[in-house]
Amino acid sequence: MSETFNEIFTSTILVLGGLGLFLLGMRIMSTGLQTIAGDRLQGFLKKATSNRLLAVFVGIVATVGLNSSTASTVMTVSFVNSGLMNLSQAIGVIMGANVGTTLSAHLFTFRIDAYAPIFIFIGIVMYLFIKKKKVKNIGYVILGFGILFFGITTMGGPLREMGRTDAFQSILLIFENPFLALLAGFAFTAMVQSSTAATGVLVFMYAQGVPIPFETGAFIILGTNLGTSITTLIASIPANRASKRAALFHITFDIIGSLVFGLIIFFIPSILAWFQSVWYHPASQIAWFHTLYNFATLFLLLPFATLLARLMEKVIPVKEIEMADATFEKKLMYIDTKVAVAPPTAVLNAHMELCRMGKIAKENLAISLDAFFERSPEKVKRVFDNESVVNYLNHNIAAKLAWINRMELSDAEAKRVGNMFWILSDIERISDHAENIAEYAEILIDNEKLKFSDEAISELKTLGGVTLDLLEVAFEVYENQDESKLPQVQILEDRTDDLSGEYTENHVNRLIAETCEPRCGAIFTDMIGDLERSGDHGNNIAFSILPNRK
Repeated sequence: MSETFNEIFTSTILVLGGLGLFLLGMRIMSTGLQTIAGDRLQGFLKKATSNRLLAVFVGIVATVGLNSSTASTVMTVSFVNSGLMNLSQAIGVIMGANVGTTLSAHLFTFRIDAYAPIFIFIGIVMYLFIKKKKVKNIGYVILGFGILFFGITTMGGPLREMGRTDAFQSILLIFENPFLALLAGFAFTAMVQSSTAATGVLVFMYAQGVPIPFETGAFIILGTNLGTSITTLIASIPANRASKRAALFHITFDIIGSLVFGLIIFFIPSILAWFQSVWYHPASQIAWFHTLYNFATLFLLLPFATLLARLMEKVIPVKEIEMADATFEKKLMYIDTKVAVAPPTAVLNAHMELCRMGKIAKENLAISLDAFFERSPEKVKRVFDNESVVNYLNHNIAAKLAWINRMELSDAEAKRVGNMFWILSDIERISDHAENIAEYAEILIDNEKLKFSDEAISELKTLGGVTLDLLEVAFEVYENQDESKLPQVQILEDRTDDLSGEYTENHVNRLIAETCEPRCGAIFTDMIGDLERSGDHGNNIAFSILPNRK
């Protein structure tokens, strides 16, 4: 009795250790692939147009390339959050991601675990001893691949032995209940945050001859699809309402698929018999069930995607002011996620957070000018409130950038993050200048007798308008990394410099002619300086996208 207990205990420890190695290898391999292909796949994801079939294809390719439906769907939620992708496009990508993740399961049907130590050795040599970043990243992927299959080797023998025990057979009897089998798949996937890993473990168990009834395995697969949507739901928590609609669609899509096909295989078990007759090996049977089930769900729901999108908008209603309200909240919206992300996704999220901060700073400058010209106490207060948000973002984004900088970044990503520190400072200074102008507005509000000449007001309005135009184009250039509009930025920057010089000279002439009060003259000069320097910061931000800047 004692000897049997010791054998079971030892087997359990080996299985758990092997499972840990498997999950670690999966994470390393997925992170490495995202580091290598992240930038290209992010650009590829952005090309998902209103053509839903193209969006589905993009979702499949991105998921296969990243080896993670979680990564591609979380990235999609980020794009929706930033406005780079609408709900209709996101729906197609999410559908494609569900199909793309099934292809990895077929990898585990091949018996290549015996070569795992070779992959580990090659990967660790490339990662530790070769300095070239690209080669190191490839070595990291190979290392993860080797660790993954070494975990499989570690689990193999103990799983076969456990499968023959009466205790294990008794546990399997419990999961003959379809609901409990589905719940098991859901819980394990939600825990490891990877349907690829959960399905891989199941396929491997079949490959090792663990006697799991095929019907039980089918319902576990349905549960894994539900489990993976939980990660997307978590990622949408700090995001805006549009992102929450995309996440809600993901879980709705999986619930409908699991419900429909769960009922079909429960009442028509001959479908499962067909799988078993077509594919002889049990591992291939479960892998192909996973793939064909997701394809079937795709074809079932694709015609109703527009209706489902409308349903999501009914459940989470569209509000005209929701984006404006969210933009000025004192919180991180993109990089304060509770879901672990790979370096390319972290860099993308930081970029979107900076773009959001830039829009706040630009809007704050516009409000400060209105506050000045209208002598509005309410708008002065709004400027100070927005400046508080910008300061909060400046501090917290800097901390997050330092954290991202410690990740395994590619050379391009490392340079991009380095630039972000400079851009962060430029954006913060623009809002500081807005705060200065709001303080000038307070002086005018407190001293009603202070009057500017019509000529001075006209000049300030003209310079303010050009500066705001410059910032609008500059942030557009930075957000889209679009070099084609840099000449327009340069023209506007030259215009602000020319106007600043011209208006300063006019101001001196007015002082000499005594047509301007000296105290108003000091405010005028300071405002010219604030607007001109705001334009300089906008110019810095736009031209930071060039390879050799900063």
